[in-house]
Amino acid sequence: MRQENLAYASSLAQPRVDGDLFRRCVSRFATGVTVVTVGDTQHGFHGTTANSFVSVSLAPPTVLISLKPGRMHDLIRRAGRYGISILNDNQKDLSSHFAGQRDPGRSCGIDRHIDVPILKDSMAHLICELTSTVNVHDHTLFIGEVIGCDHQEASPLIFYGSEYANLNAAG
Repeated sequence: MRQENLAYASSLAQPRVDGDLFRRCVSRFATGVTVVTVGDTQHGFHGTTANSFVSVSLAPPTVLISLKPGRMHDLIRRAGRYGISILNDNQKDLSSHFAGQRDPGRSCGIDRHIDVPILKDSMAHLICELTSTVNVHDHTLFIGEVIGCDHQEASPLIFYGSEYANLNAAG
């Protein structure tokens, strides 16, 4: 890698790496797309799109999601259980819907498992019980033990270069 392509800080008092450059660099890591859901006795369910999702451990099965403070953050803390639906390549509209580009007429197709909402037709889903949280700068890491899961064969919805991609185009 050529030296002019690297960004280094001249001082610890300043940010070490420019935020825009960092965003462009991490966008080169292809990820799947998930929708995190939580039940709410007053309004049914809430969801948010997240690609900050990581498998942490097999014994016990544990995953991690990263969320900014807000409604979902508070609902998950209160409920203690949440769902993660891993989207297939035909669910881009659901990803956009839960990322804030709401379509009021959109039917989301919800199933309930262990009283946690998950999206129908997703390629996999996980039901998680919150075990711990870690605050990291402007996000909270929610660590959850998987207490239920299932999957079906499908092609994944991929996010790469700050846009949706498919497996053939990502290469």
